[in-house]
Amino acid sequence: MKDTDIDYAMGVLGEAVSQWQSPAVTIVSQREGSPFKVLISCILSLRTRDKTTGAASERLFALADTPSAMAELPLAVLEKAIYPVGFYRNKAAQIKEICRILAEEYQERVPDEIDELLKLKGVGRKTANLVVTLGFGKPGICVDTHVHRICNRWGYLSTTSPDHTEAVLRAKLPVRYWPVINDWLVTFGQNLCLPTSPKCSTCPLFSVCDRIGVKKSR
Repeated sequence: MKDTDIDYAMGVLGEAVSQWQSPAVTIVSQREGSPFKVLISCILSLRTRDKTTGAASERLFALADTPSAMAELPLAVLEKAIYPVGFYRNKAAQIKEICRILAEEYQERVPDEIDELLKLKGVGRKTANLVVTLGFGKPGICVDTHVHRICNRWGYLSTTSPDHTEAVLRAKLPVRYWPVINDWLVTFGQNLCLPTSPKCSTCPLFSVCDRIGVKKSR
């Protein structure tokens, strides 16, 4: 994909993904409008399917919807509420500690800056960027495996890791696409541009995609 193709690609992508359901964390942000709930649901979503993330988020928020209330939940209750998300025991302990810190050091408020969010144990750049963009509507580029994989598959960039991808996208991707690229590429990657055997024969971006690394497709 040429750099000049990105406007065309994003325009087509925006229309294509409208037929599919948005990622679970995006749904939480649209329904709740709470940076805190975006943060917690994003932690739950790591290495977990969207359907499981959405259900676990609803169960947990029904028990507690503020940092102080969630910090007071017994660990066993937290674990039961979020099961069967991936690494649920570790995530329960992590969430409890993050909520304690937010309640005691941040006056119940989730930080709106990436560097400040990264101070919370277990919060990486993906989560921090997602909180900034979905929770606060501020510029940020959330890069997960789908964004990293598809941007490289397109040939729009050539990077070695999600963090590297974020840095390059910050330098070349028009800012107007920053808030949506994760949402759209996650949806696109889950439904059409699959990790293995992508559905290239029905892809609306076939004409501009370099198909880097694609050995088998449908």
